Amino acid sequence: MTSDPAFDALRRTHPDLPLRTGRVRAAGVELQVVEAGPAEGAPVLLLHGFPEFWWSWRRQLPALAAAGWRAVAPDLPGYNLSERPRGLAAYRLDRLSAVVEALLDHLSPAPVPLVAHDWGGALAWWAALRRPERIARLAILNMPHPAVLRRALLRDPEQRRRSRYMLKFQLPWLPERRLLADGGRALRSMLRRTSRPGTFSDDELATYAAAAARPGAMTGMLAWYRAALRRPPGRPPHQRVEPETLILWGLADVALGPALVAPSAARCRSARVVEFPSAGHWLQHEEPEAVNRELLAFLAASG
Repeated sequence: MTSDPAFDALRRTHPDLPLRTGRVRAAGVELQVVEAGPAEGAPVLLLHGFPEFWWSWRRQLPALAAAGWRAVAPDLPGYNLSERPRGLAAYRLDRLSAVVEALLDHLSPAPVPLVAHDWGGALAWWAALRRPERIARLAILNMPHPAVLRRALLRDPEQRRRSRYMLKFQLPWLPERRLLADGGRALRSMLRRTSRPGTFSDDELATYAAAAARPGAMTGMLAWYRAALRRPPGRPPHQRVEPETLILWGLADVALGPALVAPSAARCRSARVVEFPSAGHWLQHEEPEAVNRELLAFLAASG
């Protein structure tokens, strides 16, 4: 198995944390999965966004494990050490959702809580619309309901301005070259520029750059954006999000405006919104203690 320096780093900084890594095949895609906490604990699944990987949750895994959860954080398709399916069709939201649904089935026959950020959040919303019976509770960090975002991109000039980068990602090979050039300088700059000062250390930025520089990884990561515009998913079976939902939102998000929050909550049977005025898109990094408190309280209610 290819080594994962991020896994080794987390093990060094948390030597007493029960930590495991392995491979799981879900809907035909092989994923690297990192777990923290007791192996017999109730599972909670955490989905990262762009341009991160399972390590996005390094500040949440110890807290969840300490509370007795079996916290499971995969590298999503295309990222880090997970498989990179060929063709944009594999990165359609419904195809990716099938991977997550298979992973939920692998973890437990009972409904599993789902925590997700950014693109992982879009995937979690979609899974909740397709297979609500498999999700015990849904916690979303800074990602609107897909229908709300689609409407905003069509009708809201401010959101279109914020999302212009998505159009740049549609170009072939050039975004990969630019983001990875000079040791991932542009990728590091993007993370630093869009986060609160001091959020990411130089070593953390280097870890993200190294994961994105694995052969084919950046193309797999960008395929999510390319498929979203060129191969949109079909209509999901449900229009309302049935699982109990928690929406955590950093209001200083430069990519996703606060106007997206209320309409997303309105599409849920029951949703609670917690806003963080001084935090931005990288909420689980900028406000880790507060996010951990909210998640633990929310997940405890699922028991």
